[in-house]
Amino acid sequence: MKNPEPQLHHSPLGTYQARTKVHPQRIDGFFRRFKWLIMLVTLGIYYGTPWIRWDRGPYAPDQAVLIDLANRRFYMFNIEIWPHEFYFVAGLLIMAGIGLFLVTSMVGRAWCGYACPQTVWTDLFQHVDRFVDGDRNKRMRLDAAPWTAGKIARRLFKWSIYLLIAFATGGAWILYFADAPTLIAEFFTLDAPFVAYATVFILTMTTFILGGFMREQVCIYMCPWPRIQTAMMDEKSLTVTYKEWRGEPRGSVKKALRNPDEYGDCIDCNQCVAVCPTGWDIRKGPDISCITCALCIDACDRVMDEVGRPRGLIDYLTLEDSQGETRGQDHRPTWKKVLRPRSILYFLVWAGIGLGLLFALGARSHTEIAAAPDRNPPYMLMSDGSVRNNYTLRLRNMEARPRTMRVGIEGLEGATMWSETMNNEDAARTIEVDVPADATRNLRVYVRSLWGTPAQDFTFSVTSLDEQAESDAVETRFVTPGEE
Repeated sequence: MKNPEPQLHHSPLGTYQARTKVHPQRIDGFFRRFKWLIMLVTLGIYYGTPWIRWDRGPYAPDQAVLIDLANRRFYMFNIEIWPHEFYFVAGLLIMAGIGLFLVTSMVGRAWCGYACPQTVWTDLFQHVDRFVDGDRNKRMRLDAAPWTAGKIARRLFKWSIYLLIAFATGGAWILYFADAPTLIAEFFTLDAPFVAYATVFILTMTTFILGGFMREQVCIYMCPWPRIQTAMMDEKSLTVTYKEWRGEPRGSVKKALRNPDEYGDCIDCNQCVAVCPTGWDIRKGPDISCITCALCIDACDRVMDEVGRPRGLIDYLTLEDSQGETRGQDHRPTWKKVLRPRSILYFLVWAGIGLGLLFALGARSHTEIAAAPDRNPPYMLMSDGSVRNNYTLRLRNMEARPRTMRVGIEGLEGATMWSETMNNEDAARTIEVDVPADATRNLRVYVRSLWGTPAQDFTFSVTSLDEQAESDAVETRFVTPGEE
């Protein structure tokens, strides 16, 4: 008898699973109120900051936070960053990255659950859904209903609110790059630059699509940060955890009342799933779909209060403590988990960079000088036998007011100099120059030394003639015929 041919069975599931739309249920509790607070603070900062005024005097913009690309300046209240000081911006970006590492090592994906822009705007759009369509059950019924005139009208109304929020988001972004009142007036009178309209259109559409429709798909499929966070977390990191040892086996309240010894505390009400903004069932364990917003904790605690069982069936817990509770051990206070060597190291690095930036910011001079000697020709022989070198000086005034500066020669004994606006008969060891507010002035100067002066290095110095009396210096070289 021949062996039968093997039969190939193809799975009915394809390589892509269609999205199951998530309809989060309204919930109230500590973590929901905390999310409200974070959303109000972050949106308030984002939309309101461009309108804050800050008096820097008559020669500087009065917008508190401004990225002035045209003049290559970055203003943040009393701080002004010039292009050559970009290391301050780089330092802030490094601090932001290390800050994310610090938060992740302590409380897992708290950034994703509370402060990530995608989370904040998605949460805002979900509140719009509740305002227009009602709570979870009403929204589910409306989605399943056929497309009638009433449903189309309701959808258009809701999407119009989406668009207004998205437009405000894109519009607020461009206000960080120009004076907000001026740009708003130019924008609506069609006098703004094309790049402003293009930027607003792109950000409006991305906010509308990502926050209004894709939502949890951005967190689960598009964003790389959850994958990075997963690698950074360990058994000592706090995360939202379902206490399986206490909740299983699940059973309804009636079953648990009839047989209390056979069922755990979980009554299988699915409230933890209903409130989740990504639709994840936390009872299945940790997953990339969980953004640790802790709304499931609020939902579960409310149900536990209603059925007369202790809170904390779902709680912030470390894997190590969860395993200890399974063995009947009480877990240590969570603050001890936060203050562990890795978190302290992250904090020390983060704080060290911040203190270093503050020190550099406080110690920097607002007066700077740079010198570029002429290369062709490197020197000139004068009719009286002296040797002249030509230089282009860059005098930088980083104050929001005009300043007079004294430029001088240090070293190069017997040498004198004059500028292109002076006569060579007025040559001296020092000259005074007016430099505009918050600007760099290029100054052409000529340095003359007697015949026989050897080639040597010398220094241009600059000193501001005001109450600050800041100074700076730059070394350059004086070239003579004897130098090859």
